[in-house]
Amino acid sequence: MSKIQRAILSVTDKTGLIDFARRLADLGIELISTGGTAKLLRDSRIPVKDISELTGFPEMLDGRVKTLHPKVHGGVLYRREDPAHVAAVAEHGIQPIDMVVVNLYAFEKTAAKPGVAFEELIENIDIGGPSMIRSAAKNFHDVAVITSPSDYTAIAEELSRTAGTLSLETKWQLAQKAFATTAAYDSAIASALERVSTDFQVPPPANDSFPQILRLSFQKTGDLRYGENPHQKAAMYSDGSGLGVANAQQIQGKELSYNNIVDLQCAWDLAQEFDEPACAIVKHTNPCGFAIGKTIAEAYMRALECDPVSAFGGVVGVNRDLNAPAAEEMHKLFLEVIAAPEFEQAAKSLFATKKNLRLVKVTAAPHKWILKKISGGLLLQETDFRPLSDIDLKVVTKRRPTVEETRALLFAWKVCKHVKSNAIVYAREGQTVGIGAGQMSRVDAAKIGAMKAKLPLQGTVAASDAFFPFPDGVEEIAKAGATAIIQPGGSQRDQEVIAAADRLGLAMLFTGVRHFLH
Repeated sequence: MSKIQRAILSVTDKTGLIDFARRLADLGIELISTGGTAKLLRDSRIPVKDISELTGFPEMLDGRVKTLHPKVHGGVLYRREDPAHVAAVAEHGIQPIDMVVVNLYAFEKTAAKPGVAFEELIENIDIGGPSMIRSAAKNFHDVAVITSPSDYTAIAEELSRTAGTLSLETKWQLAQKAFATTAAYDSAIASALERVSTDFQVPPPANDSFPQILRLSFQKTGDLRYGENPHQKAAMYSDGSGLGVANAQQIQGKELSYNNIVDLQCAWDLAQEFDEPACAIVKHTNPCGFAIGKTIAEAYMRALECDPVSAFGGVVGVNRDLNAPAAEEMHKLFLEVIAAPEFEQAAKSLFATKKNLRLVKVTAAPHKWILKKISGGLLLQETDFRPLSDIDLKVVTKRRPTVEETRALLFAWKVCKHVKSNAIVYAREGQTVGIGAGQMSRVDAAKIGAMKAKLPLQGTVAASDAFFPFPDGVEEIAKAGATAIIQPGGSQRDQEVIAAADRLGLAMLFTGVRHFLH
């Protein structure tokens, strides 16, 4: 392991750079830099040489050409153990460059700007940066390449421990990350330019358009203990946005499991459906209780009433900061995970007595697409976001639902969307009463939803995620005590189903919208 003597630093994201550069300089490493990076280091009184001093050429063409020079790439790419390489660089006065610290123009941020001009998009395509990264990564035996500020501390500490050297293992890991960085960068460029028309206008991404080539780039955040079952390995990946469940901040408790994370997503999504304080309790990707209330504490207690047995060991998601009154109620039950936008200090202090309970802060993230892996490929669809309007709702029975029934029906309809099909949800206004989930038969879902109910079913309403193929499902719902039903309609036997509802004195709304969840 040879000592690192010379490093090039050229970064767009300058997070942590000053401290890192100072530690490099303190180790006697000569620093060479470009443009704004050199100015920042110089202003911070860190010794630095301009790239033009190395190359003998000024930075030119509005910054397009800075590092594209043999004295840069020769110094990075020559193999130190190859006598011919050593002789060639000596003949041409090329000095070795042992470390490259580069991150790239913020192309993705530029591409996401509303109304961005094509010229601005093009000028934010980095050329010199990816070239240096790839050169250094290719020659990883001799050169360390650092593309992320998150690596600065670990690299500086290793250099300090080893008198300015880095292990081959470290350099290989950095090279792997470097190639992943340039691959993701090129993918982002290709995806953005794909939507540019031949007149070089940059339209905003269409919500209903799917790319011809689907390019995915996610960073591994860590290995999980196991997958759905102990014999399955698993890991989690992030899109780097800082938003959503994959980027949530765990503030307490043991490591999240694969199943915890899947349930957490379900609980979080359901809670976000409502503007009122809302609480979802989820078990095995299905809500076992959901409610809204004047406070999160009230919403939780109402959700728990739906099925307190199944809630044991459940995952809770709320859409408000979690305070002490809510924490006091949740503290009474064994729960695996609680997700909230924020936890007040009093709540954290109370939960601190339950060391294994995971507390997770989540920042809401918009869902655009849902992906499912199939053998040989992927399925891609839009998220199921289809709010109902008055135009959608159609009363098909002789009896119209009351105002109270209508409010309860619309509440149940939102919840039903988050229950695995076939799904039947019994509810009162603002509170689920019985949930029949994931059944092969809709009539069985109606029976199970009623069977699961711990609260009185008389006077409830019911939501069905898809149409009733036969009247028997409606008959079961009426037998349970519900007085009104909301469903998509569209069955060949709709008239028989409506006739059954009329015979049983039920009110029924058709939405024309289906909410299958597989």
